[in-house]
Amino acid sequence: MPDGIHIGRPTSRVDGRLKVTGAAKYAAEYDAEDLLHGVIVSASIAAGHVRAIHTEQARALPGVVEIYTHENRGKAAWLDRSWRDETAPPGHPFRPLHSDRILFEGQPIALVVAETYEAARDAAALVSADYERDGHCTDLDLARAKSYDPPRKRSGIPPPPKPRGDADKAFAAAPYKVRQEYKIGSHHHNPMELFATTCVWESKAKVTVYDKTQGSQNSQSYIAHVFNLRPKNVRVINRYVGGAFGSGLRPHAQLFLSVMASLELKRSVRVSLTRAQMFHVGYRPNLIQAVALAADGEGRLQAVMHDAVAATSHFEDYQEVVVNWSGLLYHCDNVRLSYELAKLDTCTPIDMRAPGATSGVAALECAMDELAYEVGVDPLELRRLNYAPMDENDDKQLTSKALHACYREGAAAFGWGRRTPAPGSMRDGNELVGWGMATGVWDAMLQKAEARVVLTPDGRLEVSAAASDIGTGTWTILTQIGAEAFGVPLESVTVRIGDSMLPTTPVEGGSWTAATSGAAVQSACDAVKKALFKQARKMTNSPLADAAYKDVEVAAGRIALKTDTARGLAIGEIMHAADLDKIAAKGKVMPNLLQMAKYASYTHSAIFAEVRVDEEMGVVRVTRVVCAVAAGRILNPKTARSQILGGVVMGIGMALHEEAMFDHGLGKVMNQNIAEYHMPVHADIDDIEVIFVEEHDDKVSPLGVKGVGEIGIVGTAAAVANAIFHATGKRVRELPITLDKLLA
Repeated sequence: MPDGIHIGRPTSRVDGRLKVTGAAKYAAEYDAEDLLHGVIVSASIAAGHVRAIHTEQARALPGVVEIYTHENRGKAAWLDRSWRDETAPPGHPFRPLHSDRILFEGQPIALVVAETYEAARDAAALVSADYERDGHCTDLDLARAKSYDPPRKRSGIPPPPKPRGDADKAFAAAPYKVRQEYKIGSHHHNPMELFATTCVWESKAKVTVYDKTQGSQNSQSYIAHVFNLRPKNVRVINRYVGGAFGSGLRPHAQLFLSVMASLELKRSVRVSLTRAQMFHVGYRPNLIQAVALAADGEGRLQAVMHDAVAATSHFEDYQEVVVNWSGLLYHCDNVRLSYELAKLDTCTPIDMRAPGATSGVAALECAMDELAYEVGVDPLELRRLNYAPMDENDDKQLTSKALHACYREGAAAFGWGRRTPAPGSMRDGNELVGWGMATGVWDAMLQKAEARVVLTPDGRLEVSAAASDIGTGTWTILTQIGAEAFGVPLESVTVRIGDSMLPTTPVEGGSWTAATSGAAVQSACDAVKKALFKQARKMTNSPLADAAYKDVEVAAGRIALKTDTARGLAIGEIMHAADLDKIAAKGKVMPNLLQMAKYASYTHSAIFAEVRVDEEMGVVRVTRVVCAVAAGRILNPKTARSQILGGVVMGIGMALHEEAMFDHGLGKVMNQNIAEYHMPVHADIDDIEVIFVEEHDDKVSPLGVKGVGEIGIVGTAAAVANAIFHATGKRVRELPITLDKLLA
């Protein structure tokens, strides 16, 4: 599909000025008359019970209105199903202040509500608790002994496919093989915006809620069910979200506590989390993965075995797709995969950018690198040699796959041909230079969604959908799609998103929003244009009376014949003749189930990384990354590139920096702040080149779009790890690769 006047063009964010000037309001920035402030008090033990909670000193502080604990929590639903949001895993959803039981360190045990934030904060510091401690375990190495196959599967998360061939026999017979264990520590999202909810009380059964969430309608449904309110009396707004990366997919404690306190006190209440409390809203689970690969003398895979044990909480079976990628990324006739959970005394993990793939592909791609050295073949050539033309897990054709182009264009831009194969053979002064690469893969999905478009006589458009923008550029691409459909300037389009009262959309996640909400907007635009054309044909002496819809186009405020643009009518003229002040229509999109039964869709990438390692100190610098991506049609190269850059940076963080440091004796994360939880900063990031290879796909979505929010991180950590081995000759199989591991 060729680029248009807006689609396919690099376009700055339409919401950019609002954000940099501070005009964009976030959840904790909405004011309300007579607003109260709530501060959460967190548990200091990992497991046990609250024997007594002491609030006397806190209540005596001026400005304190109420303190809620498990002893006086407001009314809420009893059944699990009322607490289960649309992304919840199987199990028992967490209920704040439900009982005296402590399930994880950091769990809310009280909410202090006061006239000012300062009063609530100071009073919260005076609340204390006596505990009865139970035994706890936060160490996955210990918990793995009791790992299990979850009896109930999480909706939308396919379990590992059944084995094909005989992987054990093929592995034993193959001349070249690797069998290794890889570990990945838990990661925390740490977006700039802290989780916050401002609940504006309107009546005893009606609230307007400003929430940090990736799905306003998910939060709306949660509130309505938990508090037995009519959905029409619950409005949730999340127009701007300061980063989320998956952490905002589920409602968190501050949402429940804010609404609960508001309904109880009949006043508006705001509750915000602290940075330390952000470490207890979910995390990318730590994993232990065993990968075994076998190849023949040329490097063709003979066996693939991938087994993973992932952390979950005691009260929910969180699941993600970790090992399945090992059965579809490369061709192999003998594959066996398994995925189990191990319960820890932590909060439930939650989706984090490319959940499952980020972890599972990292282990696979490090193992593939090890296999390349074992066989004696170039790591890139090994991957080309084992290219899979179809999805062998589900025996489906692919809607498209331009991975060979990713390999070719990425390698050329990186200069991979100049790489010398021996580890430690490339250096620059006192620095060892290493070049590594990996493949990335992520689902290309389309969900059910709606959108509404309103056209006015002056040629202006209003586009509306409940869709969220978590920094990905939803505001901008929906503006582009509307402007493209009618051939008008971007300034003629007003987008309304982030409001539960708008047309239905799913949560923003999985890289499906551009394809899904974009297609719904396009559908609505088509419906409006058809209605406009119908009115044009009715007009007296209409130059379009005998035309067919397929023969006309709408552009520059007119509808005219494609072959003779002089034969047409102005939008205002048509609507005036029909006595219309607007034309409005809804558009819908949903997956094609018949097509899904035959085809699978994925986004692919090839990542090339250069590292420099100080020979004496072991300090690692990532000096170059080239990420070549095949993601179908790119709606906006500027915002799409930004998404890949962000994913690559997070991948570098996974490889070298990010890790929650547990004191397992206390069951506590000790680095609950962004000073000690290390994330990449400007000094850690050098040159990153993003290449979008050409890929036409007429089946993946009506717009030919695959989505790019996730693919940038998948494979990046492995590429860096593989480059470190090439530089040093030392293979570190536990991420992040920190100085102590490299120098050990």
